[in-house]
Amino acid sequence: MNIAENLQKVREQIAGAAQAAGRRSEEIVLVGASKMNDAAACRAAIAAGIDALGENRVQEMLEKLEQGAYEGAPLHFIGHLQRNKVRQVVGRVALIQSVGSLALLEEIDRRAAQLGIVQRILLEVNIGEEPSKSGFASGELFAGAERALELPHVEVQGLMAIPPEAETPHGNLHYFQKVARLYVDIGRDLYDNRFVYLSMGMSGDFRDAIAAGANMVRVGSAIFGARKYV
Repeated sequence: MNIAENLQKVREQIAGAAQAAGRRSEEIVLVGASKMNDAAACRAAIAAGIDALGENRVQEMLEKLEQGAYEGAPLHFIGHLQRNKVRQVVGRVALIQSVGSLALLEEIDRRAAQLGIVQRILLEVNIGEEPSKSGFASGELFAGAERALELPHVEVQGLMAIPPEAETPHGNLHYFQKVARLYVDIGRDLYDNRFVYLSMGMSGDFRDAIAAGANMVRVGSAIFGARKYV
């Protein structure tokens, strides 16, 4: 496995998808989803020019923070975040991408207030309305975005989504398009077009996500290789 070579291939695919959509590849932020990859792999990705690294698990993130794994690149939290672990994440990451409930939103604001900071976040949309996944349902998202405006210690910078697993090629394109419409509508109606990031697309479908308007993609196995689950 050569992380630098893999990263270059992903960059080329991003460039192709962006060009096909009439966009510039420089618009797309590449987040390396580094779950189950060690500090050395994180350092290799940073050396190869990754834009940011994203972690799914709090304990793993904390261990790698102690090892200096993320020095030289922004760190994002991209996994399901439990309320009782918020204090371990707020203030340690540049962006929490997976804020999918009012309770979690308010807990992040409380912890950020204790630290005297403003935590940047994305609101997660459960676009497939899957019971097993976290995230605001499409019909709840507007209210969540409104509530966030009332909280002084969080700054919503956009939306994130993980659609259902596609059964056919391009099977998630319509989900990506729905999230993109929500991004435009809520960004316009509530946030004066100040949204920055539309985060969607992973190793298997980031090209379709870019076609639909994503400007941040979260790529793991295509960069780091297949994960070894034990």
